[in-house]
Amino acid sequence: VSINVVGTQQDTSRKAVELAEQYPEGVYATVGLHPIHTAKSFHDAKELGEGGKEFTSRGEVFDPTFYKNLAAHPKVVAIGECGLDYFRESEDAGFRIQEKVFREQIALALEVKKPLMLHLRSGSGRSAYQDAFQILESCFLTHESSVRGNLHFFAGTIDEAKPFLDLGCTFSFTGVITFAQSYDAVIRYLPLEAILSETDCPYVAPAPYRGTRNEPLYVREVARAIARIRGMAEADVAAALRKNAETFFHISLT
Repeated sequence: VSINVVGTQQDTSRKAVELAEQYPEGVYATVGLHPIHTAKSFHDAKELGEGGKEFTSRGEVFDPTFYKNLAAHPKVVAIGECGLDYFRESEDAGFRIQEKVFREQIALALEVKKPLMLHLRSGSGRSAYQDAFQILESCFLTHESSVRGNLHFFAGTIDEAKPFLDLGCTFSFTGVITFAQSYDAVIRYLPLEAILSETDCPYVAPAPYRGTRNEPLYVREVARAIARIRGMAEADVAAALRKNAETFFHISLT
């Protein structure tokens, strides 16, 4: 099991790199500005999952130079989490800021040639998937580009997945699939080479660990669930997921 420490703003992105530096192998970093941190707003514990704490997002202005310098580190494998989060945003001004910052991070990813870790959450009567696809398409993220995007914690439908699949994106699933059947259809539909596994720890621990702090090792339960849903051998799915991660992040997992 390898770990990708994902940043959400300047402080956590810097810390992600520092943590990755402490380990010669098996720990990597992703740096970027999460859409909820583009505005100051209150987030309650329920939104953050089991064991979550209340916090206030930062209202950070994206600094491309800061993130470009971090992205130059060899342990940084992606830009993100970045994207669109409409769950807590209801104002047009907020939507415009999120889009601007998203486009800036796409440009950064294209410049440094590292993939995008995408956070897309619909709400306020708007589809984050539809808007994000249009933005990515307009930024020339295509099969011909070396840059790809991974839809982190994908919770969309088959129809929402199709356009991103055509762009060469991958889709990662969490422990939610171990106890919720609403993901089964899209997991069966997607080509295995387009699927990644993740935990999103410390939140949403998989069965049989629900109600406890999620841990990176629990990604094994996600792989088992994908194998069960697709009717495949666990070893074959685990090998494929490993290969997919190596391909997407341009790394070699020992």
